[in-house]
Amino acid sequence: MVQLPEIFEISPGNASFNERVFLPFKTSIELFVKREDVLHAEISGNKFRKLKYNLYEAQRLGFSKLLTFGGAYSNHIAAVAAAGRIFGFETLGIIRGDELANKFMDNETLKLAFENGMRFDFVTRTDYRDKMSENFIEKLRLQFGDFYMIPEGGTNALAVKGCEEILVEDDVNFNYLCSAIGTGGTISGIINSSSENQKVLGFPALKENFLQDEISQFTTKENWKLIRDYHFGGYAKTTSELVDFVEYFNQNQNFKIEPIYTGKMFFGLFDMIKNNCFKPGSKILAIHTGGLQGLNAKILQK
Repeated sequence: MVQLPEIFEISPGNASFNERVFLPFKTSIELFVKREDVLHAEISGNKFRKLKYNLYEAQRLGFSKLLTFGGAYSNHIAAVAAAGRIFGFETLGIIRGDELANKFMDNETLKLAFENGMRFDFVTRTDYRDKMSENFIEKLRLQFGDFYMIPEGGTNALAVKGCEEILVEDDVNFNYLCSAIGTGGTISGIINSSSENQKVLGFPALKENFLQDEISQFTTKENWKLIRDYHFGGYAKTTSELVDFVEYFNQNQNFKIEPIYTGKMFFGLFDMIKNNCFKPGSKILAIHTGGLQGLNAKILQK
């Protein structure tokens, strides 16, 4: 098994950096992006942060098998599969939607994970809702043997610990810190390491009714807010307006985004800046959470 520090030791060669974002309209607002997408080619962005301490723990406890959960376009599923290949873990993915069982190779995310060695168990959406129940987990252990379990999206206390390392000392100069949200782990870490005079804005990529409570489990700070207006119908849902924006953005910036997470956040930020939702002269730092494998998703087809 590969020793984890070989990958997770941040150095000048694999550290993220802040980059100015071009705004195609006149404004006094300055928008920057933290390029977390450059941390690792396969364990991308916030998944690098979320998996870091979970993989240390799995290795410390002597597990050889990782089991996790996700949907058809899950960056987390793709990242865990890559980590398993790199570090020598067997990986199992419990996938939402039994209709995918006979056609998962048509899905670029699941195909990539399979090619990295992950094996799947496709469950009904009804059963998937009970995935964290004791009975469901016990059935998985009887079926697959012992494993180190990583929650959907990778969010747990160890993931939040990793995401607390996203911000660096110079980031205190920004008025706003922004992140797309899936399960809430990344923004929880950002909130914990933010300064009290900074406002943290989260852009849910799905229609949600749990994120407020989920994030509150991992932070006691109150300098954050969820911006709920830019989910475009829910997880992995898009509109032609969003797809057009992502295509335009990728043609005119020095970096790329995808439509499932970061695309929705940047659409929201551009819209909010144009509509004067920020104080004049504000400096905004948006976190690029990676996941560019999402550019291959068929939902991009208009």
